[in-house]
Amino acid sequence: MSQTIRARAPLRLGLAGGGTDLSPYCDQFGGAVLNITIDRYAYAFIEPSADGQVHFVAPDISVTESFACAADATNNARLSIHAAVWRRMMHEFNGGQLLPLRITTCVDAPPGSGLGSSSALVVALVEAFRNLLGLPLGLYDVSRLAFEIERIDLGLAGGKQDQYAAAFGGANFIEFLANDRVIVNPLRVSQGVMHELESSLVTCFTGVSRSSEIIIQEQQARMAVPASDALEGLHQLKTDALEMKQALLRGEIDHMAEILKRSWNAKKRTAAGISTPLIDLLHGVAMAHGALAGKVSGAGGGGFFMFLVQPHERVGLIRALKQGGVVAEAVHFTSQGAESWVAPEAARQRASREKFSLGAVDSWQPRPASPAMEGYLHG
Repeated sequence: MSQTIRARAPLRLGLAGGGTDLSPYCDQFGGAVLNITIDRYAYAFIEPSADGQVHFVAPDISVTESFACAADATNNARLSIHAAVWRRMMHEFNGGQLLPLRITTCVDAPPGSGLGSSSALVVALVEAFRNLLGLPLGLYDVSRLAFEIERIDLGLAGGKQDQYAAAFGGANFIEFLANDRVIVNPLRVSQGVMHELESSLVTCFTGVSRSSEIIIQEQQARMAVPASDALEGLHQLKTDALEMKQALLRGEIDHMAEILKRSWNAKKRTAAGISTPLIDLLHGVAMAHGALAGKVSGAGGGGFFMFLVQPHERVGLIRALKQGGVVAEAVHFTSQGAESWVAPEAARQRASREKFSLGAVDSWQPRPASPAMEGYLHG
């Protein structure tokens, strides 16, 4: 039996600065974002295809597609992310040889959640292929490649923060500079502060999965207008990211709530549709039941709302939001970014074959992955 590669990449909560990672703002003024990854993941599984076709599978959205393993055969795939990653990795890193594979994914959040789920999915797929092909790619390489596939190859609107958050994991202050320079600054936050912040957070799903493309395109158009209200809002969001970083490092949760409140008002200035009557209603319910501040994670218009609350009032806030008809819960942080592994059964069988072929168990050492993939396809 040939090996199966599995990978996962975490989703994230954007604490401050979201929107300043969009072009043309970050190209002209420089952007800054503070985010933290959470225990929701995008998963990717890659295994050989016995019938010579390439299969794209997403059981969480009930889509399965099969295509001939040939150039341009997958151009109209419904699972366009699967197809784009497969094509890019085959052409750029496998000498153009199109491997017949079964590529399966699932995500711990609905599409349009505002948690960076689409980008985390691309990162998980790239990481799975990195392992599969034995590629010497670092975290910046994986992030950049995922960004190019999503934003350039597929032309999907969005910024740059999600790919880097998913690849690096943890609490990061990320700077977006001219000429596509990105600097990820992992924050050394004390464990006690992280526990306190985690205990002070509540997330709730609005029940609306939205496409961020319209909001993002409007933001990009507005930010190109000098002295516009949207541009001033983005300047405020960048200032808030810098201030939020300092507040987090100092463990000033109450100050973080003040910044979050200010950021939510600034965010709403960058485009129409970021807030909706439902979002305003949820915000009002939360504030009436102990929330200190809240904002939508992601572009807006739906997805996940996040609130800061005193830890002893968190249960009451969750109960009130649930009574309002939405899914509300606590959140848990993660420190690990994208990771991949060989499925254990496949790893044991591969090790057994290697030992037998060498004829010396005591001296056996694992062989490095081969980009040619002969052993992968034929066992």
